[in-house]
Amino acid sequence: MKTSVYRKEHFNAAHRLYNKNWDDEKNERVFGKCNNPNYHGHNYELIVKLTGEVHPETGYVFDMKKLSDLIRERITGRFDHKNLNLDTEEFQDLNPTAENIARVIYDLLRSEIDRALDLKITLYETERNYVEYPA
Repeated sequence: MKTSVYRKEHFNAAHRLYNKNWDDEKNERVFGKCNNPNYHGHNYELIVKLTGEVHPETGYVFDMKKLSDLIRERITGRFDHKNLNLDTEEFQDLNPTAENIARVIYDLLRSEIDRALDLKITLYETERNYVEYPA
């Protein structure tokens, strides 16, 4: 019987949406306020969902303490209170849109979680705007 478990975390980060191959006018037209040269920030809400079989001996799909530690080590410790464009390796050449941030988080966690478990990332950039990866 497959069961899903969820861990919710939070991090704050700044970013600027900008395509270095475009001129300033096009960046402004496409990204608007999110293209502010002085950056802007979000209070991101992250939900990590794991789906799999319940282990008959532990009763766990995944140990939630281990999941919490993994998210802290791989995600929040890396991105919290950072400027994603300037302070992180992952976004040096990747526009830090919510879509790309969710995909990067997925990749950082996927390598640490058994492939028998389905992994889904939900990332809230604002209370009303969020993305899921994979869809």
